[in-house]
Amino acid sequence: MQGTTSEPIAHLIDTVSIESIDVLGPQLEFLVPGDAACVLRGTIPPGVIIPLHSHADPETFFLISGEMEGLSQSVRQSTWLRIAPGQVFHVPGNARHAIRNLSNEPATMILVTTAKLARFFGEIGQPIKDGETPAAPPSGQTILHFLQTAAKYDIWIATPEENAAVGLRMPQPL
Repeated sequence: MQGTTSEPIAHLIDTVSIESIDVLGPQLEFLVPGDAACVLRGTIPPGVIIPLHSHADPETFFLISGEMEGLSQSVRQSTWLRIAPGQVFHVPGNARHAIRNLSNEPATMILVTTAKLARFFGEIGQPIKDGETPAAPPSGQTILHFLQTAAKYDIWIATPEENAAVGLRMPQPL
């Protein structure tokens, strides 16, 4: 029996045809968009960082392959935690955090977060065409758009000096 459009039915997601977006280096695929929570597949290429930041929305990263490090920061200290395949890195809302891939291999993960944060990713991300490698590093104009959009979503982004203090070097806007 076929379900109607108003009837929820379990189904497979065609992960092959899902669009990929470049979010200033990391690549995301929206596996299960939703009104409250979203499930994404993310890939952080070798040498790519996600700068020190915080937002009200929680994020949970389940690493599938590769290796990455997540920054856990409190008022007293900053600690880089090595994340291996099968491990889960959870970031509560408003926790300052960063991610980096210092390895020579991509780090691929499943990310569970809110619909609001997924909308932010969609707004700053650029579609990746089949076989295309995203441009790196991002242009000054792209970084400026990222910072303006982050402010609109109430996302705090650390200054270049704050990032440098935890071992991260960020490209500068125009």
